[in-house]
Amino acid sequence: MNWRDRFTSSDWALIASAGILAVGLAVTGAIGGDAFYRVRALSNTLSVTGSATATSTADVAKWRVTVNRLTTEESLAPTQSKVSADSQSVVDFFSRAGIPQEKISVSPVYVDREYSNDNVRRYNVRQEVSIESGDVRLVEKLSRDITSLISRGILISVQSPEYFISNLPAIRVSLIGKAVSDAKARAVEIAKSTGQNVGPLQSASGGVVQVMAPNSVEVSDYGSYDTSTIDKQVMVTARATFLVQ
Repeated sequence: MNWRDRFTSSDWALIASAGILAVGLAVTGAIGGDAFYRVRALSNTLSVTGSATATSTADVAKWRVTVNRLTTEESLAPTQSKVSADSQSVVDFFSRAGIPQEKISVSPVYVDREYSNDNVRRYNVRQEVSIESGDVRLVEKLSRDITSLISRGILISVQSPEYFISNLPAIRVSLIGKAVSDAKARAVEIAKSTGQNVGPLQSASGGVVQVMAPNSVEVSDYGSYDTSTIDKQVMVTARATFLVQ
């Protein structure tokens, strides 16, 4: 018996379909571009990721200043009193600048043992003063002016202020539609290269949010949130699936 006679007409149809699918997948893998997409050969759909960006300005600032002094066990009690007095000076600095009292928080006094090779017991006595304000420009100015306290003998450790966008969820919603539109524009170009047309939208889902410094390209698969700048750039991605005709 000829080996071709071992296959029925149904078997030959199945083999032909498998060959067509293999060629389709090979073509899909060969197409490049900056848009992520996937062609489903059996359902004639095209999945594309689009993006949209918007500029925004932070409207909430958070800042923490730590007062600290290093001392020995014998001087621990007076050092704690000194740290408390220094913390009050930091509070007064903020109050005079216009930060409301209810927006200023003072932590308890912490005492941390400092270990060294000698037999002297040393301790780091510290207290944190933190503020939260909607006047982000004022906080930015205070972060530069607080060095005046150092000239008065107040020992402080200063971190950079953190700036946040309070209406980020609303911005994300406004950008999702634009990201889907961008995905469709990319899908049209991809389909055009294969001689096809993009049909109706089948499904769409929003992706992660990237809050970046202006002109930054630092993004993460899990989203990112840069708090170092007042002016920000927000990017949202969306994945959309279209029929291909």
